[in-house]
Amino acid sequence: MEDKDYIRIFTGSNIISKRLVQLLKEAGINPIVRNETESARLAGFGPTVVDQVQIFVHKDEHNRALQISQELTAEEE
Repeated sequence: MEDKDYIRIFTGSNIISKRLVQLLKEAGINPIVRNETESARLAGFGPTVVDQVQIFVHKDEHNRALQISQELTAEEE
């Protein structure tokens, strides 16, 4: 896995990211979730104030994943 093969499609709250991950998986897309707060907690450093989660998808699945992400954020507004 190379970083250049994955594109970030979402940065936001942990709650919305969990819903987006569920929708992506239902569409057959395997997202990669990067949660610095959870990583710090698991490493014993304690939580940070900012609860921002990033979601990445493979570049081949980018267009469909971005569409799903945009539909979800439109529902939230």
